[in-house]
Amino acid sequence: MKVNTQLVERLADLAKLEFDEEARKDIEQDLAKIIGFVDKLSEVDTEGVAPLVHVNEDVNILREDQAKRELTREQALKNAPVKDSDYIKVPKVLKKT
Repeated sequence: MKVNTQLVERLADLAKLEFDEEARKDIEQDLAKIIGFVDKLSEVDTEGVAPLVHVNEDVNILREDQAKRELTREQALKNAPVKDSDYIKVPKVLKKT
């Protein structure tokens, strides 16, 4: 794949990115290096190598859910910036329509 100004501008348009001429040149060089690296990887003989799904052999190491009280109400409210007697107050994020 040939990396040129048109390719970088097209990718920038698709990604909704804007940058100046100097940054475009840097991105063009970086993209060329990345594609060169990927092309180099295609030269590696992978015949007989099974696809890697997980890095290690551990599978779903889970624990039982146990409800327990880790903090008291006072500890939980101690560092809250805005609080009521029993609750942490947060700003509204949803508007009624």
